[in-house]
Amino acid sequence: MEVAERPTRHATDVRQAHLVAAALALAAQRSPADITTADLARVVGISQGAVFRHFASKQALWLAVLDWAASTLMARLDVAASAAHAVATPDQASDLAALRAVFMAHVDFVQHYPGVPRMIFQELQSPGDTAMKLRVRSLLARYRQMLMNLLQQAKHAGLLTPETDLSAAALLFIGSVQGLVMQALMSGDLAAATAHAPGVFAIYQRGLLATPTISKGTL
Repeated sequence: MEVAERPTRHATDVRQAHLVAAALALAAQRSPADITTADLARVVGISQGAVFRHFASKQALWLAVLDWAASTLMARLDVAASAAHAVATPDQASDLAALRAVFMAHVDFVQHYPGVPRMIFQELQSPGDTAMKLRVRSLLARYRQMLMNLLQQAKHAGLLTPETDLSAAALLFIGSVQGLVMQALMSGDLAAATAHAPGVFAIYQRGLLATPTISKGTL
């Protein structure tokens, strides 16, 4: 009797990555709640039963999607902030340039992966605490801390008004991104979020500045 070979760790990792990608692609087209494991299996080209050989449950799969999105988003935001600091000239406000770069990088991420906000917004509407909500809260905590660090540095450099409430500034930053994303999703025009992002950030920044202008490169 032939014995079926057990999938290797590498093969499992690859298949899991394919299923996560399939979930993101389908979530960009319709409500994540309507996506079945049969849908995912069809996209990947495996049987429905094979899905559960790689993920213990449908929830486990969506948690993997969220974990991928969180790690990828934060990595891109860190890279954007670091790049802005690296290229800033001495007469430019590098911390504000980093904030702007993070804002634009987040909007760009959503344009490439619209399934992510769809998944998160849907989950936040469900009552009670869930594993997904806890993951989202963890992501937001990491995001707020990154923003707080940049805002604190800008305040120490004298770029922000002394009375600036940094917690409120971080909250408004995230809310501005979310507002752009929500309107873009409702209109079905994701490119609109990217088009309006520079203007929205310019208004946000003007509310923080200690002087009317810092440098042309930050607006």
